Amino acid sequence: MIRFLFLLLPALALAACSGGDAAGSNSANAAPVAGAKPPAGKQWHEVVEQVSGGGFRMGNPNAPIKLVEYGSRGCPVCGAFAREAFDPLVKDYVDSGKVSFEFNEFMVHGASDLAASLLGQCVATSAYFPVLEQMYADQEELNGRLMAMDDATAQSLQGMTPTQQVTKLAEVAGYIDFMKQRGLPEAKARACLNDQQKIETLSDRMQTASQDKNVTGTPTFFVNGDRIDGTTWKVVKQALENHGA
Repeated sequence: MIRFLFLLLPALALAACSGGDAAGSNSANAAPVAGAKPPAGKQWHEVVEQVSGGGFRMGNPNAPIKLVEYGSRGCPVCGAFAREAFDPLVKDYVDSGKVSFEFNEFMVHGASDLAASLLGQCVATSAYFPVLEQMYADQEELNGRLMAMDDATAQSLQGMTPTQQVTKLAEVAGYIDFMKQRGLPEAKARACLNDQQKIETLSDRMQTASQDKNVTGTPTFFVNGDRIDGTTWKVVKQALENHGA
């Protein structure tokens, strides 16, 4: 049996990610931390790399405050967070050199999320966060196409191989056209959607996050390893401030 089979039945209840903020406080206030200058000719948000655990990090790799998100590209709560938080997070925190931001793919909506994640990693590392931000900006339209999928197409998915399911849902959502508009050739996009090794790698990382960090929904945030009780920018911003940002 294929290791990533659990991901592949399309989960089209696209509101099934986390929402709201839990009661309780995050860590106590810490002393303010110092910022750092970026490399010559760059801003910190332009410094992007894939880290050992598989996520992508922007900002000062030695930042004293490390914000980590486990998110789904199809999750409406994640999308709402990104649309509100991305600009102030980058301008006020990442570019100061005090905070780095790491995003990890956590595919709660099955094959449709997997399609978006595969394509989101099918670009140069420097383009990872711009594409992620743009997917969230267009999320309502992309999700709307999946929700409007006709019964015949939905039924046909059951007879497809896993990679055929992923490609078909990418077509239905418009992800392939979305990426073509951002310079990714269609042939390369389709090759990425059929990358068996990448599919298994993403699946393994998701299982590791579930087992080792008890990540069960999206978005889930950590600051310096401390889990944040909430999913809104207001709560995340307060957690950053509590850690000295």
